[in-house]
Amino acid sequence: MLFNSFAFAVFFPAVTILYFLLPSRARWGLLLAASCFFYCFFIPIYILILVFTIIVDYAAGILIEGHRGVARRLWLVASLVANLGTLAFFKYWNFSAINFNDLASFLHWGLRIPILAIILPIGLSFHTFQAMSYTIEVYRGNQKAERNFGIYALYVMFYPQLVAGPIERPQNLLHQFREYHSFDYDRVTAGLKRMAWGLYKKVVVADNIAPTVDLVYSAPSASSGPQVVAATILYAFQIYCDFSGYSDIAIGAAQVMGINLMTNFRQPYLSASISEFWRRWHISLSTWFRDYLYIPMGGNRVPGWRRAFNLLTVFLLCGLWHGANWNFLAWGFLHGVYLVVGMWTAAPRERLAGLVGLTRMPRFHRFIKQATTFALVCYAWIFFRAANISTALTLTGRMFSGWRAFHLSLLGLSSKSLAVLAASLAAVLVFDGLQQTCDVWERLGSLPRAWRWAIYYSVMFAIVLLGRFGSRQFIYFQF
Repeated sequence: MLFNSFAFAVFFPAVTILYFLLPSRARWGLLLAASCFFYCFFIPIYILILVFTIIVDYAAGILIEGHRGVARRLWLVASLVANLGTLAFFKYWNFSAINFNDLASFLHWGLRIPILAIILPIGLSFHTFQAMSYTIEVYRGNQKAERNFGIYALYVMFYPQLVAGPIERPQNLLHQFREYHSFDYDRVTAGLKRMAWGLYKKVVVADNIAPTVDLVYSAPSASSGPQVVAATILYAFQIYCDFSGYSDIAIGAAQVMGINLMTNFRQPYLSASISEFWRRWHISLSTWFRDYLYIPMGGNRVPGWRRAFNLLTVFLLCGLWHGANWNFLAWGFLHGVYLVVGMWTAAPRERLAGLVGLTRMPRFHRFIKQATTFALVCYAWIFFRAANISTALTLTGRMFSGWRAFHLSLLGLSSKSLAVLAASLAAVLVFDGLQQTCDVWERLGSLPRAWRWAIYYSVMFAIVLLGRFGSRQFIYFQF
């Protein structure tokens, strides 16, 4: 079920009303049933995969807590193998088979691995990582094993964040399913406003940018430099508004019911370095890799060469997490290289900034770093958005041609549509800019009623009049 569909417009209020009508002890059961129904809107049979991993991890958590020494580690390994094995089969089998078959053909081995007709279960990467965080935290002693099977199942399947996160930790989420959440007008309206803002970003901004990006990326050889640059910058905002829009709807939906989910985005395109970008972009995933992979590998406590190896390894795996394709590996590798080069050049860059006087102009200095970071991120997005490595390299090569003859029509945009798109995107940029210095939601609530409702109605009318509904699923559903 898509958040931007009529079905969800019926499903969400119905579930929420029932949630507040039921006694506290029955609410988790309602949410679990609703989550199963929500997931079955996609490919119903694939709920059995969720059931399998839930049973494995529920049992593993209890067994990990009940054992010490080698047995404790073995139960953790069993849980991780079950989760990663399921993910590897559905997401990486065909990728591995295709590449093995190509290698075998080149070396004349006469061997072939069968290509299977597998459809990737929606949201598999997200709920797999959330499930693994549970058994890891139980193993580390940071979380008690959950004895109520239904509540543990709800932890994995909670419908607002089931398909595309945020990827939660058990310490934050599990206990909330047992707590009583009364109907609080201010909290409910705050959640609804956040949902509306997320929907605005998705259907008004992201989905109206999408046709322009599709036009250029579907015909890389016919695209000129200005088209590639414009489409790539637009894609940066498309994926941001699409994914952060999903996160806002998920966080807002949970907030309505009194359940707090972690923040997933903090104005990432205002970052002044790639490391800062990853502290602001898809925070639930970046902190997952940091806590469960990068730090156990030694983190920042190891020599420089080893730290560089750790960063490259983590970001290669981050790219692979996003998709079973070489272009995602290239995207992850690029970000790893950015971080390594940034680490090695930090001191000389600061000395250079001092020599040319930038350190005496801190705001201008930060602006230059922000612009540079945005440019690097946008270049990496080419590999993320392109269908394959070949397309990405073609688009990169085309960036330097055709700058003398450019018109908006080459992007499929009229002057009017460009103005509407610019105004819609400007609202997001203004919101993000203000959010840097204050809590926009709190400030909005303190405005005079006439101003508040003028803003509310403007957003609602924009959604109704300019939004594209039901035509596009969220980008991160494919992961």
